Amino acid sequence: MSQPHSTDSHPRDPARPRIRPGGFRELGPVGWAVNRVGARVTGSQDVHLFATLGRARRLFPAWLAYSGMMMPFGVLDRRTTELVILRVAHLRGSDYERAHHERIGARVGLNDDEITRTLRDPADDGWSDRLRAVLTAVDELVRTKDIADDTWAEVAAHLTEAELVGLVQLVAQYDGLATSLRALRIQPDRPR
Repeated sequence: MSQPHSTDSHPRDPARPRIRPGGFRELGPVGWAVNRVGARVTGSQDVHLFATLGRARRLFPAWLAYSGMMMPFGVLDRRTTELVILRVAHLRGSDYERAHHERIGARVGLNDDEITRTLRDPADDGWSDRLRAVLTAVDELVRTKDIADDTWAEVAAHLTEAELVGLVQLVAQYDGLATSLRALRIQPDRPR
């Protein structure tokens, strides 16, 4: 039985990517173009997330479209979306995700205090009833992969059915992304 190809010569070293970010040859024209545009927008040399996930050429465009429908084109308003993503990133210990969305959150109007408060228990801070309910649901989804009935009732009092579906999908997307970032050992992007 042949062994699968691995680009990871140091599997236990969290400071080394398990899959090297690809260039044009590995990513193809679509992945390469997305990576270049992303790098320009983020002010980085390369978007390691795109240059790594883009190596799965058939999956990458579908993942990118789905991700785009979660953020920035999701059913929740942009500020709530960014607060949710920041909370997921914190709960999952995803520094890569957190760094990107602190910048994006600031661009959509989150202030430094709101961004910092996503690091603390939503019940302990001065969130509105709506945001406290949303962020509490996020905590439960990430920690238990479910939402308790009483929490669901509270968040359902503030969101439409479409927004409830969108919230669950957004958390699942960014929780899964945190898993990919960690398992693939995707390294932080370098500024230009």
